[in-house]
Amino acid sequence: MSKLVYTKEELEAEHDYATPHIECGLKLHGGFDLEGHYITPRTKHRWDAIHAWHQQLHDRGVEVVEATTELLTEPNFPNVPQQIHLLKYGVEQSFWDSLTITGLIEARGKALAEVIAPDFQDIIVEDISATALGHMNKGLLTSHGWDEGGVPGSGVGGHDIMWFAARDLVFGKDKFPIPEAPASIGREKPEREMEQLPPEHEMLISFLMNLLMIEVRAERAFDFYERVIASEETFIDKQRESAHAVELINRIRMDESVHVAWLRAAISEFRSFTIKTVSGSEVAGSEILDPIWEKMVHWHAVEMHETQRPANMAAMKQIVLSLDNGKDVYREFESLGMQKQAA
Repeated sequence: MSKLVYTKEELEAEHDYATPHIECGLKLHGGFDLEGHYITPRTKHRWDAIHAWHQQLHDRGVEVVEATTELLTEPNFPNVPQQIHLLKYGVEQSFWDSLTITGLIEARGKALAEVIAPDFQDIIVEDISATALGHMNKGLLTSHGWDEGGVPGSGVGGHDIMWFAARDLVFGKDKFPIPEAPASIGREKPEREMEQLPPEHEMLISFLMNLLMIEVRAERAFDFYERVIASEETFIDKQRESAHAVELINRIRMDESVHVAWLRAAISEFRSFTIKTVSGSEVAGSEILDPIWEKMVHWHAVEMHETQRPANMAAMKQIVLSLDNGKDVYREFESLGMQKQAA
């Protein structure tokens, strides 16, 4: 039987890397085995634990929540052909800004390592000691946060520095001023939605659902960045650097897959358990969670895009029309957007 209970030290443990992870002179997390394959940081036991918790859900007949890019029904703006088109005509700052903001947002993720989850055993009837929910304060939150923004004071960079390294490989350093990242990229609710739970438990489980959908959006972003950078039409004079940048982004993608897996396990566990409500009754976790998960998916998949797209499109139109041949460039830009939607 697979091991299901781990210590904090085990879930934060590193492999013995054959080669350290150094890019552009920067020390980065993770490392390489003897064959040169990249190993995600702090996964000496973390992946084994997550796989075991997923298997436990499977053995109990529990459906694991979906968390794929198929949930994202609204298209990206700009899409991949449009972004390639922009770069071909020298419109570079928007792509630089996008890569930079991604790194800045990742840096904020290190705050996860400081989060202390409330004890979910207090509100769950079943024993959760052998679950992801029972290990949030035993290395899952710290490892996740350190993956995103690095271990403070270690001198070793996380995903934030990896994104900047990928950006600098294709653009060179300090190509444009550092943009300001948005204050929040998650769904913010004006009032409580799960009043059956104590406030601190509602806040944490809502946070986990938000985080999972942000990871889903990140997966689509990985594909977007990789396809744009790898295109034969972009960064023509930096093909070697482009290939290396794509490799760096794929390493981040590997790291993030661990995050998606543990979040899916924890959220699925919660909805499968019996919850002791503040009123003293007992209800299925799914009864509490499912309506909010539906709202969370819809916000990240649809509402966010509907809110942001008009301003983003107007700003891009202004940039393109400022080019010498701006009307022609914008006309083709629009047609690439319509072709993608039609497809």
